[in-house]
Amino acid sequence: MSSSTQSIPENAEEADLDGSPSAGVHSTLTVSAPVEQVWQHLISARGTQALLGPEVTLGNKGESWRSADGPHGVVRSYHPLEQVRVSWHRDHDGPLSIVDLQLKPDGDGTRVDLYHEGEGIAEDGAGDKARWDAALERFAQALDA
Repeated sequence: MSSSTQSIPENAEEADLDGSPSAGVHSTLTVSAPVEQVWQHLISARGTQALLGPEVTLGNKGESWRSADGPHGVVRSYHPLEQVRVSWHRDHDGPLSIVDLQLKPDGDGTRVDLYHEGEGIAEDGAGDKARWDAALERFAQALDA
């Protein structure tokens, strides 16, 4: 398993819908399991909670999710074996951002890319980077368990 994280600069080319620049972090991890196994782990309670927080259950597109730790959102996109994308609010009044999880075959394993983009990210880029690095590590450990 290997991992790396890259901050997306505050002045990134891509703009949010209101025209302001988006910001975020990109975290990636490669695990030695096939995409099918990683996908099943991702959509399981154990895998989802390792990434998004305690008591999180993901439903279908358009359904809400909530962590016992406060973050919550809505499933925005769900493409089996490829991608899950959810809106992310840190707390009740927090700004909207998007967490995009993508799976890609990588040799005999799978690369998991996690992108967290949107308002409020640049305010705590280091904290967001650390959060997602730790989440991917928990995800990989739960996969191996």
